[in-house]
Amino acid sequence: MTSPSPLTEPLKTVGWIHVVDGRLLVVRSRDNDLFFMPGGKLDPGESDEQALVREIEEELGVLLDPATVRPGLVAEAPGHGLDGRLVRMRCLYADLVPGSPEPAPRAEVHELAWVTANDAHRVPPAGRIVLEHLVDAGVLAA
Repeated sequence: MTSPSPLTEPLKTVGWIHVVDGRLLVVRSRDNDLFFMPGGKLDPGESDEQALVREIEEELGVLLDPATVRPGLVAEAPGHGLDGRLVRMRCLYADLVPGSPEPAPRAEVHELAWVTANDAHRVPPAGRIVLEHLVDAGVLAA
């Protein structure tokens, strides 16, 4: 029996669930038309929690408290612009380190936005799963 090709396995990523006043923080890179969860791919040997803390500092210039990282949900859906390849995004909650600045675009992030369930058209399929989950949990404005 052969193992699946790395290109047929879901792309594993992490995403930060950061909701303020009933709105979810999302980001857009220069080359994208949609907004994504802040986060990204794991480096070899890196845990989901380590990847989240690293990616958020790189992308938004804020520090997450590693002791506060906790599970949210796993969203699996076809990746935007990935020719049908699935993305498996482990979404995690985490608190900012006290005194951390407000999130701001850095690295490949060009723009931040705060979305509600009414903005599902602005996010890729995995993002829609997150929006639905947060609305069902009563955390996100409908």
